[in-house]
Amino acid sequence: MFETNQNKPERVLRFLVSLVLIPAPLLLEQNTYTMIAGAVGLILFFNAVSGTCMTYKMFGVNTCKLPQGDAQS
Repeated sequence: MFETNQNKPERVLRFLVSLVLIPAPLLLEQNTYTMIAGAVGLILFFNAVSGTCMTYKMFGVNTCKLPQGDAQS
């Protein structure tokens, strides 16, 4: 559905960071900061699972390497 524009190490890092941020509103007191941290965690989780970063897409960034056999003109 979405075009992958992130490499594997970046996706793993985003996943690990999201695991820390998502439960913030549940473990800490609920305030604006923890709610924002939880929302950022959900966005990072979506990015990690789908492999697509909408900010990258907006700026035309792609961190995936092209396969060696593929030549684009």
